[in-house]
Amino acid sequence: MSLSASTCWVILRCASFHDLKIVPALDDNAGMTHAVYSEDAYARSCNAVVAAVTDEGVVLDQTVFYPLGGGQPGDTGRFVADTGRWQVTDSRHGPAGQILHKVEDPAGLEPGMSVGCEIDWDRRYRHMRMHTALHLLGALIPAPVTGGNISEKKSRLDFDTDMTLDKEELTIGLARLIEAGHPVGSRWITQRELASQPELIRTMSVKPPTHVPRIRLLHIPDVDLQPCGGTHVRNTREIGAVRVSKVENKGRQNKRVSILFAD
Repeated sequence: MSLSASTCWVILRCASFHDLKIVPALDDNAGMTHAVYSEDAYARSCNAVVAAVTDEGVVLDQTVFYPLGGGQPGDTGRFVADTGRWQVTDSRHGPAGQILHKVEDPAGLEPGMSVGCEIDWDRRYRHMRMHTALHLLGALIPAPVTGGNISEKKSRLDFDTDMTLDKEELTIGLARLIEAGHPVGSRWITQRELASQPELIRTMSVKPPTHVPRIRLLHIPDVDLQPCGGTHVRNTREIGAVRVSKVENKGRQNKRVSILFAD
């Protein structure tokens, strides 16, 4: 689901969403950071080699840290090595396919050294549940998405619509989709196929990239199918209980729908 202008589009090496947890270092894409989280959103750690230490952040050859994008916050966590531990306070996209890890104090990190990457899993998993819940919310409201935001406790989507939205009805609809236990996975689509199916693109402000041969689609059979580079749970039941907390008018034809975890 593309939620904001900062949406991340990730091109994977393999067709399966869950093929690998630990992947080899980059070779044919020298300089880029290999996105382990895109192949397995449940990977909590991986081994990596420091590629660069800059004022903007630390670059690794591969990472489990999801960078800020698509309304989903960047992961936090730590690097671990025999020589120390380093707190990662944020993750962002950098130039040329790099992922920048914001480190609290990078002293001691040097290019070429090996580190273990560990994300704050509880935080990430709540983001995964929220992100998937927003896909279900979007499936209930047949309108283009104009923006959104994800956090651990509450999230929102903005819709380009003047239709009346009832928060109780939406809460019931979400519960039905969650409890149905729909599998959540991914599919591939080529640029030509996407061009012939423009209805797959739900967002008004962000479009999929045109410079890559394939786009990853989030696929919830009979519920949702659209380009998305975020992290999600494998089954809708993992989302748990959520409720629509507020429906607001944000303009003549813009409705903001906010959701909360019930726990």
